[in-house]
Amino acid sequence: MSKNTLTIIGLCNPKSPTNVGAVMRAAGCYQADEVRFNGERFAKAAKYHTDTKDMTRKIALNQMVSLTDNLDSDVKIVCVELAEGATPLPQFQHPEKAIYIFGPEDSSIPQPIVDQADEVVYIPTIGCMNLAATVNVLLYDKLAKSNQEIDHATRVVQSRDVNNRLKVSCDKSQ
Repeated sequence: MSKNTLTIIGLCNPKSPTNVGAVMRAAGCYQADEVRFNGERFAKAAKYHTDTKDMTRKIALNQMVSLTDNLDSDVKIVCVELAEGATPLPQFQHPEKAIYIFGPEDSSIPQPIVDQADEVVYIPTIGCMNLAATVNVLLYDKLAKSNQEIDHATRVVQSRDVNNRLKVSCDKSQ
């Protein structure tokens, strides 16, 4: 993302270290600036190292009492939740600077956080996705709607792992 953007992921009392590891991977893939979490469940399970790309070396993973503490005044609070009255993600315009807050896998974002949100959005799926999948979809949507210029040939080469050297044939008639 560009220099005048800020993307923070806020996780309300996540319970699954696997999901938090996958959220860290998504944060790295989409260049989020920070991941915050509150509650005690993940802190107790953090010993199960599930951040397979070691994104915590590049992106801060911070435990907080309140996910919205220490935010600059221009950072918008966006809750992502299956909530009545929420804006469908396809219709949502992402702010330049935001904290995106996601509920726990087995509950919802607490009402006081929703009450202070600038926006509440939902992803119009049939049923609910898991936490990490929801974060990935939200971050992809933000990238897809941005004006970020990407050198796609370079991006593919830099992003794939060592076992992927696939190329698309230029001649599609074969």
